[in-house]
Amino acid sequence: MIARNVHKYIGAIAWISSVQYFVVQIIVANAWVDPFSVRKNPISDLGNTVCGEYSERYVCSPLHDLMNLSFVLLGFTMIVGSVFIARQFHIKHGISSGFSMLALAGFGTILVGMYPENTIANLHMLGASLPFLLGNIAMIILADHLSLPKNLRIYTMTSGIVGLSALVLFLTGNYLSLGHGGMERLVAYPQTIWMIVFGVYQVRNAPKNNIYPR
Repeated sequence: MIARNVHKYIGAIAWISSVQYFVVQIIVANAWVDPFSVRKNPISDLGNTVCGEYSERYVCSPLHDLMNLSFVLLGFTMIVGSVFIARQFHIKHGISSGFSMLALAGFGTILVGMYPENTIANLHMLGASLPFLLGNIAMIILADHLSLPKNLRIYTMTSGIVGLSALVLFLTGNYLSLGHGGMERLVAYPQTIWMIVFGVYQVRNAPKNNIYPR
């Protein structure tokens, strides 16, 4: 029983640790000599390893190594969290698919950190596409298959829908008033915030009974 509860905490704490991703972004952005624009600059600019012009924007990130390490750590904790949290459920096809997609999204995030946007572009884009697409789909699947409190289920579903809708707008160049960077964040952030929230939920419920699929 003790080992079982430890497993619950490992997954939850892994996802909660995703908060480092937001903290590091603030630190790295503040190190820029030219002001970093959340509206204009995509997240990957923070990990760009060479100063210069990229798509009509000047990029120079002195702490790019820290940002790329953050990407890798985020991806690792996404995988670890997915594996350990999944073990707390009666695995059925939908649940297994959801957590597997989140693990693949984590692998993609690791690729983003290992291959910054100015290096091997195809691998960087592949890495980013996994959390952008699979991660958001995963939340919708899990919201539909897990037995969660009503508010958490609605929040999970909404997060996935918002992320996917923003992805469509992002890919079609419809940034609305958010700009390129702002729309990208609307694709990416709901997923990471949801993992933190779900991790907190798991910690609070770890000593209790397992959560079963609906």
